[in-house]
Amino acid sequence: MPPTPLLILLLAIATYAQTPLYDKRDGKTYKTVKIGTQIWMAENLNYNAEGSDCYNNLKNCEIYGRLYNWEIARKSCPNGWRLPGDADWKTLIATVNGDGEILNAKSGWEKCSRNGTDDYGFSALPGGSTFYDYSYDIGRGGYWWSASEHNNYEAYR
Repeated sequence: MPPTPLLILLLAIATYAQTPLYDKRDGKTYKTVKIGTQIWMAENLNYNAEGSDCYNNLKNCEIYGRLYNWEIARKSCPNGWRLPGDADWKTLIATVNGDGEILNAKSGWEKCSRNGTDDYGFSALPGGSTFYDYSYDIGRGGYWWSASEHNNYEAYR
């Protein structure tokens, strides 16, 4: 079974103190945010790596970022950044006292989902996912890769 392409947020290896991330590969600039001791991208990566995709059209890439399978996600990090591992995600959730909804953007989540309070400026958006050629959950769900392997053929998300 091929991996499901998901959105990726990246965790900084170095401290950037909320300095925007400039990706030299394509000239895009991304917001960053410090939460506890970690520096995170505050928007989804939109680097057009070979094999990445937009959810149904390019406009969705501008809003939600691109979709990547795990292999491509691991290779698409800008210099000085990396995919967060499972321990990084757990640290983030512990820092916000287990309330992931305060990381969600204030709008963009459908009624049945969870607009958040965006207390930390993380601005998580529901960019959905794809499986084979079928896209789903845009506006309702957000899925982000972990660098940590779940088993021999997939990663945590």
